[in-house]
Amino acid sequence: MTDFHHGVLELDLANEVDRITGFLKEQTFSVFNKRGIVVSVSGGIDSSLTAALAVKAVGPERVLTLCLPEKDSSSKSSRLGKMLADHLGCENITEDITAVLEAFGCYRHRDEAIKRVFPEYDSSYKMKIILPQNLINTGRANIYSVVIEDPSGERKAARLPLRELLEIVAATNHKQRTRKQYEYFHADARAYVVAGTPNRLEYDQGFFVKGGDGLADVKPIAHLYKTQVYMMARYLELPEEILSQLPTTDTYSLGQSQEEFYFSLPYDKLDLVLWAYNHDIPTGQVADVMGFTPEQISFVYNDIKQKRKTTAYLHKTLFVEPIKGISASLA
Repeated sequence: MTDFHHGVLELDLANEVDRITGFLKEQTFSVFNKRGIVVSVSGGIDSSLTAALAVKAVGPERVLTLCLPEKDSSSKSSRLGKMLADHLGCENITEDITAVLEAFGCYRHRDEAIKRVFPEYDSSYKMKIILPQNLINTGRANIYSVVIEDPSGERKAARLPLRELLEIVAATNHKQRTRKQYEYFHADARAYVVAGTPNRLEYDQGFFVKGGDGLADVKPIAHLYKTQVYMMARYLELPEEILSQLPTTDTYSLGQSQEEFYFSLPYDKLDLVLWAYNHDIPTGQVADVMGFTPEQISFVYNDIKQKRKTTAYLHKTLFVEPIKGISASLA
């Protein structure tokens, strides 16, 4: 039986850094035949670690970091992104993407959906969408709500019908896809590769946008659990202010944790449960180690399985098979 304990995510950090940077160097120069690496940074731990690994792999003079804020972004994101670039000694370019998103109708479509739930909502309000944090105790399906805050600070919340939820998410996905367009512009202009920043928890559970933050030439940390990302970032001595940041979406005008938006548990607990699920650890054994009941772990196991099922399309790019006997290649 596989042993399960709190230390299962420990890494030989020196060896893993060497392994990842070797991968990045080989992919950049030999496989893609490019000259450097572009990383979009937000001040969060994932993009910060990705940028640090890129610098270690190819040198600061061959890494470009991008800060791509829009009107709903926290001002802290660009500040931390620039601080990271200074710390790493690499170039940083900041471009505000608000005007592009307005042209796409990002804010208009989102606001029209919200107004069907709250007719009084207008551009003076702030908003976010959230999940009730009851799955660990009830196992009930997650149903999104929209939260609005008027200029006086008064908040209201209401359950989102499916049509409005899908429209809000579709509209705000413009943000990730627009950022990716900027990343590839700068990559093409310099003959660089684009490095993606999803970690294993996000990649496994479909917490990314197809054609947005899920799109990249290389994904150097997609095999690392979020806990391991923090371990490695601390090992590489990234700025303490970045190391102390809790994971956020930085997508909506109201502050929002990743648990509020998508995950059933804080990352440090969910990492362990995901590891246990991946290694077929019985729910009772996980429960004993983590201080939950077997039923609660079963709820999370089911949520992991369901998220994999519903987001499987994000990982797929499918082609029609060539007709037998005809030589054809899609390479």
